[in-house]
Parts: sequence; C-alpha cells; structure tokens
Amino acid sequence: MNVLARLFQNAQSAPWWRGAGACLGLSILGGCAGASPFATAPVDPESPAAQAVLEGARAETAYPKFSDIPPTPANPRPARSWAQAVAGVEAAGAELAAQTAPGTWTLDGTTAFAARAQAAATPPPAITTSDTEAFARDARARATPPPSPR
Repeated sequence: MNVLARLFQNAQSAPWWRGAGACLGLSILGGCAGASPFATAPVDPESPAAQAVLEGARAETAYPKFSDIPPTPANPRPARSWAQAVAGVEAAGAELAAQTAPGTWTLDGTTAFAARAQAAATPPPAITTSDTEAFARDARARATPPPSPR
C-alpha cells in the first residue's frame, strides 16, 4: 500500500503553550457565558421535597471558625515509631502472604481425613417404620383437600 509519508508526520509543530492557552481561554469564556455557580438554584415547586429544600437553604446555621480547629497535640508520635508500626504491619502482611501462597498446602490425605471425621461423628438414630408411619399419619391428618373446581 502506497501512502504519502507526510500523512504520518507532524507537519507543523506549535509550542505546547499555544494549545494550553487556547484551552484556558475557551474555558474562561465558557464559564462567563453560563450562570454563576454561586447563584441559588431554582427549586421545582411541584417537588414533594420543595418545602424542606427551601427551609434548609434559608436556615441560619453556624459555620465553623478557624478558632474551632483543635490545637496541635502536645506529644505526637515520633517518626521512628510510625516507621516501626508500618514495618510491623508490612511484616505481618508478608507472613500472611507466605502462609497462603500457592503451593503451601495440598489436598493430600483426604481419605484419612474423611475416615477420622466419620469416626468422630455420631450417626443419627435409625429410622423405623413406626416413625415413618406416624409421620405419614400426622401429615394426612393436617392435610386439607383442594377446593372443588365448580
């Protein structure tokens, strides 16, 4: 396939700041053309929450002040103890990853495991025919026939 090489070349290389400046200028113009983001948005009066929205917007609330910021703690943890705590967490994670890595466990010996589990388990009591008959008799007594199709 014969394709002109100039189609794959950057024929005109403009400085990067021209594109960035154009993008910034368009975004500023676009922002000025629209409504102010600080203006109060209209509330649909048909909305079931309209009254609650308007009351919440008009409510006088106490905003936090810079004086509400708590003071710096008197005895912060030193950086070395943070490093030791992080190292401890990373060591525990590495140990867990090593214990659960592929190839650290197998499904060998399942027959012996099943035999031990069966030996430890107590079998349920044997079902006798009298138990079955009593169950069936009780079920028949509680059953109600379906209504007639009339």
